Amino acid sequence: MGTFLKAVKAGWAKLKKALAAAWRWYKGQFAGRPWWRKTLAAIVSFFAFILLYAVAVTCNLFWLFGKSPSISEIRNPKTAMASEMYSADGKLLGKFFNENRSPVPYDSINSVFFQALISTEDERFYDHHGVDVQGLFAALKDATQGRARGASTISQQLVKNMFRVRTQYSTGLLGKVPGLSILIMKSKEMIIATELELLCTKNEILEMYANTVDFGSNAFGIKTAAKTYFNTTPSQLKPEEAAVLVGLLKATSAYNPKINPKNSLKRRNTVLDNMYAHRKELAEHFPNVAITSKEVCEALKDKPIKLNFSVENAYQGTALYFREAVKDYVREHCPDLDLDRDGLKIYTTLDSRMQRYAEEAVDEQMQNVQRSFDNHWRGLGDPWRDAKGNVIPNFIEDIARRSDAYKMLVARYPNNPDSVRHYMNKPHPVKLFGYGEKGRVKYEEMSTMDSIRYMVKYMHTGFVAMEPQTGYVRAYVGDIDFKTWKYDKVQAMRQPGSTFKLFVYATAMKQGWTPADARITDSYIRMEVYDPAQGKNTIWQPHNANGHFSNANIPLRAAFAQSVNTIAVKLGQEVGIDNVIQTAHDMGITSKLENAPALALGSNDVTLFEMVNAYASVANDGMHVSPVLVTKIVDADGRTVYEAKHEERRALPYRAAFYMQKLLEAGVRDGGGTSQTLGGSAYLGRYGNQLDFGGKTGTSNNHSDAWFIGVTPGLVGGAWVGGEYRSIHFRTGRLGQGSRTALPIFGLFMKKVLEDESLKGKYLLKYPAPKEDIEPSTYQGYFAPPAEEADSLSADSTLVGDDLMGTGADPAAEQPAGKAAEAADENAANNLFE
Repeated sequence: MGTFLKAVKAGWAKLKKALAAAWRWYKGQFAGRPWWRKTLAAIVSFFAFILLYAVAVTCNLFWLFGKSPSISEIRNPKTAMASEMYSADGKLLGKFFNENRSPVPYDSINSVFFQALISTEDERFYDHHGVDVQGLFAALKDATQGRARGASTISQQLVKNMFRVRTQYSTGLLGKVPGLSILIMKSKEMIIATELELLCTKNEILEMYANTVDFGSNAFGIKTAAKTYFNTTPSQLKPEEAAVLVGLLKATSAYNPKINPKNSLKRRNTVLDNMYAHRKELAEHFPNVAITSKEVCEALKDKPIKLNFSVENAYQGTALYFREAVKDYVREHCPDLDLDRDGLKIYTTLDSRMQRYAEEAVDEQMQNVQRSFDNHWRGLGDPWRDAKGNVIPNFIEDIARRSDAYKMLVARYPNNPDSVRHYMNKPHPVKLFGYGEKGRVKYEEMSTMDSIRYMVKYMHTGFVAMEPQTGYVRAYVGDIDFKTWKYDKVQAMRQPGSTFKLFVYATAMKQGWTPADARITDSYIRMEVYDPAQGKNTIWQPHNANGHFSNANIPLRAAFAQSVNTIAVKLGQEVGIDNVIQTAHDMGITSKLENAPALALGSNDVTLFEMVNAYASVANDGMHVSPVLVTKIVDADGRTVYEAKHEERRALPYRAAFYMQKLLEAGVRDGGGTSQTLGGSAYLGRYGNQLDFGGKTGTSNNHSDAWFIGVTPGLVGGAWVGGEYRSIHFRTGRLGQGSRTALPIFGLFMKKVLEDESLKGKYLLKYPAPKEDIEPSTYQGYFAPPAEEADSLSADSTLVGDDLMGTGADPAAEQPAGKAAEAADENAANNLFE
């Protein structure tokens, strides 16, 4: 590589020297000549330079300008090809494609669309040959006056859309020089646009443009856009509808009539004004001009936008949450690839059998959880409660106000809240999620407000399983139903509760502690902590789940197994919260963590995905491997364009990881352990002598978040269960704790995996003998609680206290933030309408 760069630099130096010599010769040829001859020579030289530059760009001279499409490619542009996604066991999981782009011929598109397009995007379309020179000079003049605007013609926009001339690989070596990249890209657009005009008729260019442009809302091409926004065909488009679609081209989100109706209306009227202003020029090319007078224009502008909005869903196949995760994964690792166009074969780590078992486990357990939740709240009123158990006022109303349905009604009935309220409470046919229904869909006559009340009462989940040695994600379930709730709960930020204690104890093991150490007393704690919500220091008094303190020195093994809060908090102070944060990050936590005492009890929001990956570092003897979703990507020509590399790094010393394996096992095998049910006959009891397994439960304040992460030598899996909103939860730990809601998902999943003879040999494993000389007495340490406390100690531990996490906030009343809030609101209201 160094030799190549030296050669390039040497060649560039010679080229500059040759150009300088040529320039001196050129000036010498005209020295002393008349001015008119010099002027003529300058003009000829300029056009000669333009011609030579165009040839150099087209031929990619010395690889300076990047690849350009050939004449054949311009005349016959490559059509988009679907990309296929395969499981690790060779099953087709689904396809990525633009089903919403269906080409239609020019004659099948109402000319009003082209009239709106030309009058708004390229008013001199029929007068130029790809580049609007007059428009360029006008844009330069406006730029000097601080009114920057574009000057790209329809042909240039088509080139940009079809041939991706603005991607990095198309700019060549000179494109890496700061400042030259945009010049090369724009000039290349102009050159290719000129070639396009020479090879295609104006009508062909308009047809290609209409069939390729993005109209937002996953509508690509005029046919899909007409159906998505107005439920019509391109031939039946009305002038005001065509104006809305053309208005979208400036910014598909900002001028989207569904989400920004006011902006869309204003932009539509601007397009209609343009159609009127250019009516004479349009009449030369279209026999039926849509807007012939000011009166017609004003009448159209007075009309409201009448949407018949329905986005076509192209999702088919299985593992739909995983499909979306793969899409993000490919964008991160291969940003130049286009899943919807490039005809790729994507080989993933998902195992179709394990995915099926995960979905079955989720479905079986979540139906149980939902029945339990419904029975638990039956006759007791609304379940959206604050930390003190009071119904949150205007909870449903606030969700409704954030919904698109409400915003549409407000736009339709401005300054008329009675009408909005009337329609929000008016019964109408709605489509709802329902267990036991065909396709998990049921239809009811219900108002929008009642629909929201119905939908928000559903409990949700996320489950993911991965191999600790490879990082391969083998099963991935983002929620109970993708069609209804597309927000992926595996990637949702929630409080992990006691599952976060793993990092406190792992830090202690790194610092020389052992599971047998009993230096810390289970006793009352009172400490002053900073409360960011109040902006001042407050008193924090964490409690145990049973509400009692044994006042005994409890070995760390028993404290971890029984999830004793006081021990975790004191241990966090002993080892240093900053060190706990470092350990968590080393093991795979990527979320930002706050240095606060309550972190030891899981006060920080994290994702299930990163928690499971971090737990995998324990099963992998302290080596961290990042999650892998895709092993290989092959392009349409059969070339491998991406292949995952195995990379691992030491996150924990081996001895510390070994001790943590024993602590996780203690939660299942020791008396009072919070995960004991995993070893029962319903789940993994029959494999007790053949399989090493352990796990950790966790439950956040007010039982809003229930967790379980299970660990075996060959597979680590985690489940989260909770409401879409944190204020919706069980009232008691007996029903809402992780061991009752989340643990069964992992238990059922592992049971199904081990009952499959094709998988049993791979995952029915025990840890090998210790790699170091470790005295067994160092990882033993039992503590039997008093009989009357045994049952309560088996519960999750972060459940009680006025403010257990010590943040001063009310986690139960908090709504999801950011992306989660938008998803929750959409799930609750926007998908309820037929």
